[in-house]
Amino acid sequence: MKVGGHAEWLLEPSSPDELCQALNAAREFEGPVRFLGGGANLLVADGLLPGVVIACARLDRVFRPDGHEDGPAFDAPPEALSRVAPPERSSDPRLVAWCGSSLPGLVRAASDLGWAGLEGLVGVPGRLGGGVAMNAGGRWGDLWDVIESVRLLLTDGSVVDKQRDECQVGYRDAQLGGALVVGAVLRLTPDNRLAVKERMRQYLLEKKAVQPVTESSSGCIFKNPDPELSDGRSAGRLIDDLGLKGLSRGAAQVSRLHGNFIINNGGAAAADVLGLIEEVTRRVEDQSSVLLTREVRLWSAEG
Repeated sequence: MKVGGHAEWLLEPSSPDELCQALNAAREFEGPVRFLGGGANLLVADGLLPGVVIACARLDRVFRPDGHEDGPAFDAPPEALSRVAPPERSSDPRLVAWCGSSLPGLVRAASDLGWAGLEGLVGVPGRLGGGVAMNAGGRWGDLWDVIESVRLLLTDGSVVDKQRDECQVGYRDAQLGGALVVGAVLRLTPDNRLAVKERMRQYLLEKKAVQPVTESSSGCIFKNPDPELSDGRSAGRLIDDLGLKGLSRGAAQVSRLHGNFIINNGGAAAADVLGLIEEVTRRVEDQSSVLLTREVRLWSAEG
């Protein structure tokens, strides 16, 4: 969204071991500890953000499994996929990714290998850790559709691996109980490379037609409500039906393409965005009796 203040302390680990060390170090400071992926689903309030922010951008590694008897090693030497020869059709169609891996990069890597399963995330920004935590996705599929296992850093500092069937994944929430995603193993499906790329092209064209994918935004602002309470209407449709597209506060504006997006037209403050969210929430509740809940995460001095 390109709004908000600055962090009091910022740590940037570059390996899973350093991530654990960063968490232990952060606990020595008073104040909250927050983990930052790509910020694609995040709003940061204006002013000073107290406490420690641990950024995962340097944990951007994707590699092939090493055939270890106990399963893929998350700490395997991270070689760039561009340096790995294309796999045979019968080879293991899995990728190991650290939490800082960009979702666009993962989608591109899978398509270059001719492996299907991630095409539906084309155009979705952010990083793997946040994508796993919130089960990023959309109408063409969700990230957890291809996750085989995850490595989690628990709040007590211990590290555990969990298989897909051990996790209670919900709509836009993997329900990880506050655990931090260290990495994940993705199981994909061998396919025709050109077919994978063509599906990606079609999905992206459809998204660009109805979503402001090139604008500064935090993705969908609200979760879709219970269809029984909203007559089957999505959050975006409820907002559109009330004629709220284009509604502005300062330089923040409800997108004219999609009612569930708020964009920064340049120079918006976080207060503008938050005020607009509150106004849209109030108007929808007043006129349709549906209370929208935020999908976007908020960081403020209060928590």
